[in-house]
Amino acid sequence: MARSSFEGEIPAEQIEVCPVTDAQNMIAGKWKIIILWHLRETRRFGELQRLVPGISKAILTSQLRELERDQMIHRQVYQEVPPKVEYSLAEAGLQFFPILEKMGEWGKKYGVRNK
Repeated sequence: MARSSFEGEIPAEQIEVCPVTDAQNMIAGKWKIIILWHLRETRRFGELQRLVPGISKAILTSQLRELERDQMIHRQVYQEVPPKVEYSLAEAGLQFFPILEKMGEWGKKYGVRNK
């Protein structure tokens, strides 16, 4: 089964040939990597919205749903009034976090700010 992506459908053959394509698709989207970075601590929706300036409520909701669908994050709903929802890294997100840290190191070394 092909996973949908920001650019459209990825043929199943391409995912089988290149596992990097599947990984890239899971984190595709303008905000997902930034959201994952901020979820190194458990956060509520409003906190995430403040931490990611420029993201709309609708896009944040969409990106969170996709990350949850791909089992990168966990959404915990508390049965209280008003409703309380917290987001945290799921196992796949925790396993991905060291890659994010390495990306940050690479960005510090080679990023636009260093030119």
